[in-house]
Formats: sequence, structure tokens, C-alpha cells
Amino acid sequence: MGIKSFQGPRKKQTVDEVPLTVNDYMTRKLITFRPDQSVEEVIEALIRYKISGGPVVNEKNELVGMISEGDCVKHISESRYHNSLTANRKVEHHMVKNVETIDGHMNIFDAANKFLNDK
Repeated sequence: MGIKSFQGPRKKQTVDEVPLTVNDYMTRKLITFRPDQSVEEVIEALIRYKISGGPVVNEKNELVGMISEGDCVKHISESRYHNSLTANRKVEHHMVKNVETIDGHMNIFDAANKFLNDK
């Protein structure tokens, strides 16, 4: 005795070519920081908004760097090691300045590959 299938004939699947771009997934309400802001203010914002970092912009709203929780932790550990919590407390001393950006019209999978390959 054999196994019978009660499924009818299957229709051929169609694939709709819908471009998935970075614009479709990126956030537009950014929490930004300024170079003259204190690291302590950044830490408070990271905790309040539950984020791990953010862009640093100048007075013209141009990207000048990125600051992360790792940068802040490094600052705290170095300042405690040297016993000087007041030295270099500004974001500009701890942010990453060479930030790579991508175009919003880039395909989301190409963007993911770029980040994985450039890591």
C-alpha cells in the first residue's frame, strides 16, 4: 500500500522584483551628539534612549564622527586608571572621525554585504 497525497497541483511561485533599499529601513529620527558635548551627557542619552551609539554632527548638521558606548567605556576606564575624570571629557576626543557612509538608494543586501566585507 502506498502513501497518497491529498494536495492538488501546486501553482508555480512568482517572485515580485521589489527593490529593498536602505531608505526603506533606515531610521529618520536620529539621536545626535555634538563634538563639544561631554561624554557623561552621551552616556545618559545612550541609557535613556536604549541605543548603543550615534552620529556626531557639527553646527551645520554635517556628520563629523560617531560615538559609541564602547568609546564611552574606554574613556571612563582610562580616566579612572589615570585618576583624572576631568581630562578630555568632550565627545570630540573620543569619537571615531573616519566614518564610512552609504547611499540611501543602495540595495539593502548590498549594504549588508558591504558592512560584512569591510568589517
